[in-house]
Amino acid sequence: MIGRIAGTLIEKNPPHLLVDCHGVGYEVDVPMSTFYNLPAVGQPVTLLTQMIVREDAHLLFGFGTATERNTFRELIKITGIGARMALAVLSGLSVTELAQAVTLQEAGRLTRIPGIGKKTAERLLLELKGKLGAELDLPAGAAHPHDSAADILNALLALGYSEKEAAAATRQVPAGTGVSEGIKLALKALSKG
Repeated sequence: MIGRIAGTLIEKNPPHLLVDCHGVGYEVDVPMSTFYNLPAVGQPVTLLTQMIVREDAHLLFGFGTATERNTFRELIKITGIGARMALAVLSGLSVTELAQAVTLQEAGRLTRIPGIGKKTAERLLLELKGKLGAELDLPAGAAHPHDSAADILNALLALGYSEKEAAAATRQVPAGTGVSEGIKLALKALSKG
């Protein structure tokens, strides 16, 4: 496997690069977050890489930081998310923005990325929860109430309540309430209304 490339940047055509390493030109695809930080053509460049071998191609993806590459690796583990989609996610959101979206369970941020619909965004949030965003410096209690509120809301939606009904019932649950207790309180509120 190719884990790192250091050479001369020969071509830049977003998202494709051509890097010359001692006479061998490597085609590398990079997310826009890496692309914007590249040196000028003809300058030395070093990229961390991820090689993907498919039946019809060997693809090389490059990243400016280890965090970007690790996030890419987490994304491609998710069912239905290929390398191109993972590249699109990292081009649409920085790693920090993606981690915030996962921590706060904000599907809306992800659906703004071309090619990502509501179901894919929800799958990404679910699969990345706990794997991404742990390194964020959010206040200790800041994410917890929001997480339980999102879980309560999703449970009510799964039970067949409309988004309006579920949101109204979730707002009546006191902040800091656990998920299972919150669902019981929300269901009581719905049965009264």
